[in-house]
Amino acid sequence: MGFIKEFKDFAMKGNLVDMAIAFVMGGAFGKVVTGFIDGMVMPIVGKITAGVDFKQLRYILEPAKFDAAGKETAAEISIKYGQFITIMIDFILVAFVMFLIVKAINKMKKKQEEAPVAPPAPTKEEILLTEIRDLLKK
Repeated sequence: MGFIKEFKDFAMKGNLVDMAIAFVMGGAFGKVVTGFIDGMVMPIVGKITAGVDFKQLRYILEPAKFDAAGKETAAEISIKYGQFITIMIDFILVAFVMFLIVKAINKMKKKQEEAPVAPPAPTKEEILLTEIRDLLKK
């Protein structure tokens, strides 16, 4: 039973739970960015580049082979550089947004650190010593 308790303590630590939440949020954020890129950015880029669909850009090393009936016997072998370009745009946008988030968090932390901290109230001993000192002065 000690092993199970030890594992439970490990799994419930704040850092591990925070990290798990970050991974889930990161995966969801990745889908949002991919949807944004595919649905909004790449059509604009395609329009600018005369209708080129970047995901379809590839260098064909060996074309697909078909038999007499028209059935594919060997798949096309190609380097899909357009897909790579799209993924790089995804990465750059995710990195940029993460940079902005970290920058905003650091700015908030800096403001919290700069906020003046009120001096702690004097302890009972300090109050008593102050009273004794004042009495001795008289």
